[in-house]
Amino acid sequence: MVVHSRSLLEIKGIKKSFNQNHVLKGIDLDVKAGEVHVLLGENGAGKSTLIKILTGAYQKDAGEIYWEGNLVHLNNPVDSMTLGIATIYQELNVIPELKVYENIFLGRELKHGGKLSLLNRTAMRKEAERCLELLGQDPKLADEQLGKLGIGQQQLVEIAKAIALDAKLIIMDEPTSSLSAQEVEQLYKVVEELRKKGIGIIFISHRLEEIRHLGDRITILRDGFKIETLPVKTTETDLWIELMVGRSLDEKFPKQSFKLGKEGFRVENLVVAGTNGPVDFTVRYGEIVGVSGLVGAGRTELARAIFGVDHHKGGKVFIDGQEIRIKSPRDAINAGIAFITEDRKSEGLLLDMTLDFNMAIANMDKFKGNTGLLDLKAMRREAVNYVKELKIRPGNIELHSRNLSGGNQQKVVIAKWLCTQAKVFIFDEPTRGIDVGAKVEVYRLMNQLIENGSIVIMISSDLPEILGMCDRVLVMSEGKLTADLPIQEASQERIMKAATGG
Repeated sequence: MVVHSRSLLEIKGIKKSFNQNHVLKGIDLDVKAGEVHVLLGENGAGKSTLIKILTGAYQKDAGEIYWEGNLVHLNNPVDSMTLGIATIYQELNVIPELKVYENIFLGRELKHGGKLSLLNRTAMRKEAERCLELLGQDPKLADEQLGKLGIGQQQLVEIAKAIALDAKLIIMDEPTSSLSAQEVEQLYKVVEELRKKGIGIIFISHRLEEIRHLGDRITILRDGFKIETLPVKTTETDLWIELMVGRSLDEKFPKQSFKLGKEGFRVENLVVAGTNGPVDFTVRYGEIVGVSGLVGAGRTELARAIFGVDHHKGGKVFIDGQEIRIKSPRDAINAGIAFITEDRKSEGLLLDMTLDFNMAIANMDKFKGNTGLLDLKAMRREAVNYVKELKIRPGNIELHSRNLSGGNQQKVVIAKWLCTQAKVFIFDEPTRGIDVGAKVEVYRLMNQLIENGSIVIMISSDLPEILGMCDRVLVMSEGKLTADLPIQEASQERIMKAATGG
């Protein structure tokens, strides 16, 4: 630990409102050089708004910001970057069509001479290669088109961008949410190196073991207020949770056991594009089946193939013993399959449409009246019910989805699929970027789905989540299943061994 006494950043009494919605209600925070300062709070607590003020994307309504002891005004993102503040967002801020090195230097390209001179691509490539190598990546990735990389590697490119900026303070918003176990370990090493250099880090995470591993101090936000700042090493995680949600959570994984029934879902000889497959598995009523594996193992690709999004070679899908022919997502929806995707913003939601529209969009026929027109009142009634049931905040169904926090956006996606009254629910990283309290709500919803006679498949990179909520674990490596473990025989070690092809 290399925490310096001098403060890099100090904020006092920061307030921010949107119309009548008071998001930040007088936040104080200081970050020292060489410190990993964790921000913890439920979705909607104000973390994202505070970060956007520090990056110049939002303007504060009141309060003061001091940088290295001097009062500063962050009017736009350029002001923030000029001071030396870099941000790695949970939702990637990249251009898939550009190469990796072009993304790393986007907006601050190196040139041979003056403003009108040609780009110095050689220098940008060389620096990009250095940053990628520091992150344990192949330097040759610098010349790859970014859109061809997996989500995990794209996240590492965002981290490389911050390193290349030579930042004094790096804000990391759920940086490990899309990373494999090996990539997470590499990130930990990078954080330690940054800390040794005196770089301050604001670290936002809902993974408590990660906070324990990396954090020096933790500031807890709730409902727009700063509740407390605590030392990480000498306080208990139960206290953090209680301060964060305003109540104690008796169980982090409220798994219920149900009597196993007959086979409800089966996949036969499905070959995912780009792999040698084939994949075969079954799911019985009464069980939650987890799908584990490293980033790039083919888990999401398998789900997309089942749902008819991606092409696959051969293979059959059965529900209750009846073969279902799926050539498109519409076929899958009609058959009773729901797919809660990992990337909720680009694949799960229409961000500039209202909550009620987003919830209804997968099953519009349900709300058509005798005239063939949409029954908007029925659509709104259903949406209001889901808002209450899933505790979506704010609860105004006329809000655009863009204005919700990540966790509440995820709840809207889940509501959309509940509205289809599906039989089979495939969850892909369902708690990515969701706070502890919201995670418990999602887990309880899974229990409820099983109790109501649905099939639940959960793809997750979070091994404690897999072990805590599943009855059986399927492990994938290079597009193939390498293990099918009853939860009683599963452990992190056995799963990782199978995930690495062992």
